[in-house]
Amino acid sequence: MKYLKKGFSLVSGWGLNKWAEVNTSTPKNLDELVNLIKESNSGSILARGLGRSYGDAANLDGQTVINLDNFKKIEFDPSNSTLTVGGGATLKEIIKEIVPKGFFLPVVPGTSNITIGGAVASDVHGKNHYQDGSFGNHVKKVSLVDGNGYIQELSPSIENQKEKFWATVGGMGLTGVIYEVKVNLISISSSLISVDTRRFNHIEDLIMEMEKNAKDYKYSVAWIDSLHKKFRGVLTRGNHLKFENLKINEQENPLVIKSTKERSKPKFLTKIFLNKFTVKVFNTLWFYKSPRNEIGKHESISTFFHPLDKIKDWNKIYGSKGFIQYQFFVPSDSKEKIKFVLDYLKQNDVPCFLTVLKKFGKRNSSYLSFPDEGWTLTTDIPNSIPRIDKILNILDKEIAKSGGKIYLTKDSIQSADIFKKTYRFFNYWKKIKKELDPELKFISDISIRLEMF
Repeated sequence: MKYLKKGFSLVSGWGLNKWAEVNTSTPKNLDELVNLIKESNSGSILARGLGRSYGDAANLDGQTVINLDNFKKIEFDPSNSTLTVGGGATLKEIIKEIVPKGFFLPVVPGTSNITIGGAVASDVHGKNHYQDGSFGNHVKKVSLVDGNGYIQELSPSIENQKEKFWATVGGMGLTGVIYEVKVNLISISSSLISVDTRRFNHIEDLIMEMEKNAKDYKYSVAWIDSLHKKFRGVLTRGNHLKFENLKINEQENPLVIKSTKERSKPKFLTKIFLNKFTVKVFNTLWFYKSPRNEIGKHESISTFFHPLDKIKDWNKIYGSKGFIQYQFFVPSDSKEKIKFVLDYLKQNDVPCFLTVLKKFGKRNSSYLSFPDEGWTLTTDIPNSIPRIDKILNILDKEIAKSGGKIYLTKDSIQSADIFKKTYRFFNYWKKIKKELDPELKFISDISIRLEMF
């Protein structure tokens, strides 16, 4: 049995497939944070939020991770619809604060259990990227303590700040500690989403529909049956409901946020349960459970955006080896690669669980951000599958040939070679990183694995 060093604890990414022994430091205020960074050695620190990146992006084995639990202020300015928020505040806390006031975040990912600092560092995207871009598009200012211990106030609209701003947005926490963020909000007149759901028997028809009517919906996402011969799927699209379109009883409290109680994961969901046969049964049930064509269902924000947040520790259903959340992007003119990847995984007896397809719009100016104009597919794969690393490495090469890439926030296994081939602005980012952190104090296990420095 391996014993932890005194003062250290064991942490992992959400996929439970990459682990690290870390010392956690929780500065009480900005002065303590600055002093901590100034006194740190090369390669010794990394900010860590709630650990919801899936692989090793928030791990730094044998070193110190910085916790921002004391940086949770939330200040709302209704005059210009902006929010100034501490880097340790979570999206769940923010949503609870702003929705009753008639506002919402312009971009939310598939979980609300992440910090605002993590949202910026990953430049998270949601179901509306094809319309509104990723999170960084809506950030007005990032307050950062860099590797020199200097406070940097970074704006995308100020010439001598914008390069550092875009190096920090999507920069995976490697330019410093994001201790405060100012972000634009969108106004809403209700806390409900009008949702349209439609089943498709062929993935080609589903993709065609997503392309054809994208402008009519603010949010769009498709679930794909990864084991079906034609990769059938369920397309879900939605818009914020206006007050005048609410039912009479809904108009009484239109901006209510209903508290959701976390349920424990079902006990029958174990690594034995998640095999090819049982995933096929689940997919069939899920497909026919979904409406053939339903228009205008009213759903809460939590149900529409964050359904898995209701299930506590759902990431543990894959067994002791955890799982890989494999998410890739391909450009619009290479969308045939989506079907190629699904076919290849099925041919190799990989039972993909919870497979999701989204459409992306144009990229922003972030050097390491993931989204670009085209498509992204995400799927959960048990890490216990034999030869899964070799299978995914082959797919990585095919995706790279198509001009695609792998999402760093989800990544567990891509090679340094693939990363450097696919993130074409990496060398520009690296120059700015060296300016902000010349001693390379901020590193992570993913930066080591991908040989960034």
